[in-house]
Amino acid sequence: MNNLIELFDDAQQWLFESLVQPLLFHTGLGGMIEDAYTGTMWLLIGILQIILLVVVFGTLQKLRPAEPVVDRRQIRIDIVYTLIHRLGIFKLVLFFSIQPLWNELFGQAHVLGFSPLHLDELWPGVTDIPWVSLVMYLLIFDFVEYVYHRAQHRYAWFWALHAVHHSQRQMTMWSDNRNHLLDSFIRDAVLVLVSQLIGVPPAQFVLIVVFTQLVESLSHANVRMHFGTWGDRLLVSPMFHRFHHSIEYDESTAGPAHGHNFSVLFPVWDVLFGTAKFNTGYLPTGVHDQQRQEGSRDYGQTFWAQQVLGIRRMFGRD
Repeated sequence: MNNLIELFDDAQQWLFESLVQPLLFHTGLGGMIEDAYTGTMWLLIGILQIILLVVVFGTLQKLRPAEPVVDRRQIRIDIVYTLIHRLGIFKLVLFFSIQPLWNELFGQAHVLGFSPLHLDELWPGVTDIPWVSLVMYLLIFDFVEYVYHRAQHRYAWFWALHAVHHSQRQMTMWSDNRNHLLDSFIRDAVLVLVSQLIGVPPAQFVLIVVFTQLVESLSHANVRMHFGTWGDRLLVSPMFHRFHHSIEYDESTAGPAHGHNFSVLFPVWDVLFGTAKFNTGYLPTGVHDQQRQEGSRDYGQTFWAQQVLGIRRMFGRD
């Protein structure tokens, strides 16, 4: 493990010195070296994730597809979403927008006597064990994600944005990042806020993000896979999550009001709150009103159309 960490550090250093640092000095942004070094880490993590997706998840999709591939154009659009989110482009926007705001707010709160909870210090000798604190933080973030996801389906304005994600009828390993950019911005802002409130160490926050992203990529993959009776209750599988995207819902249980299988990592939240459905099979995916013969809704056939139409729906203009 130490050798892998050293290899990653060496690769990050090489990428930074060979590409990022010269670019910063060339553009007059030399004062951002420290932050750019962190950005290089996210870029390298994203590159490694994409390699893993192509080699491992891509192989699974070819060996055990849940459905035939019939619309490669929409898959290519999902790849664009993935590159934006995984290669640090979206995190760069967050760095210049929401991060300074949270830093300012928490700086002021610290002056007034507020300090993060530091949950890993609750039970010295137990919660400060790295793997214990990591599991604890994963559960907390996953619960936040579950509540956030329920809200996306509950409130019409939120569903208007989230529908971009559900409008994909050719779901693959690239579909996880198919989200309206405003939706992604709000979600990431919430997660950063939670991390600040509970005092997640930076290294563990990186592990949480990477683990969550990989599980989400697998759960969206076009692969006929589940983890068995008990496994599907421990970790979200492709079959479990595919039902969440199913177009087979009755009209009364689709869209912004209801749904099933909202959990991102651990189905325990769906079990506890009565939204779990197991042994569902591999059903077609999409948004219900895409199926109507008359008055069907256009969710956009291009990246920018999906962004524009999402905003129009949010304001009730589409």
